[in-house]
Amino acid sequence: MKKIVLSIMAILVFGFANAQKTRFGVKGGLNVSSFSGGNYYDDSKSLIGFHVGGFAEIKVIERLAIQPELLFSTQGAKLEYFGDSDLDTKLNYLNVPVLAKFFITKEFTVEAGPQIGFLLSAKEDGDDAKDFFKSTDFGFNFGVGYSFTDNLGVNLRYTVGLANIADYETENVEDYLDSPKNSNLALSLAYKF
Repeated sequence: MKKIVLSIMAILVFGFANAQKTRFGVKGGLNVSSFSGGNYYDDSKSLIGFHVGGFAEIKVIERLAIQPELLFSTQGAKLEYFGDSDLDTKLNYLNVPVLAKFFITKEFTVEAGPQIGFLLSAKEDGDDAKDFFKSTDFGFNFGVGYSFTDNLGVNLRYTVGLANIADYETENVEDYLDSPKNSNLALSLAYKF
């Protein structure tokens, strides 16, 4: 599955290379993430993390670009554990968003698009928990951006989780009502070459 997605990404990047203009860049910033969905996970508290990676901005027409990205992202949530303490659930993903980016002005943009994430590691209070989470995640992004210069800009993006990330079996019917999904707000600083 990973090879298929990365192959599609390569085709998108190089397929649009003949478009009006392609620029590459790097970005990084702050994540504020939590879980949503189900009874147990709706009470999760936010966890602070970060993201870092690269992107290609492929101009299709004057005001529209396609922007595939490859990002390492630390996500997760703080969960209430037996009512008296917080359990830190930290998930590391390799996220591959592909965004349609519309230029309202030369400086101000809005963006939206799907994302697939590959789970690299999972820890709950330092203990390995990768077996309790699915290896892939799907989400949808909405965001805005502002360019200070031709090379430097900021971006604010919200990712809505679309897939249940839990991977456990249970005999309790009520537990099936808990289908946690990633929820992430990201603030980025980006530099285009």
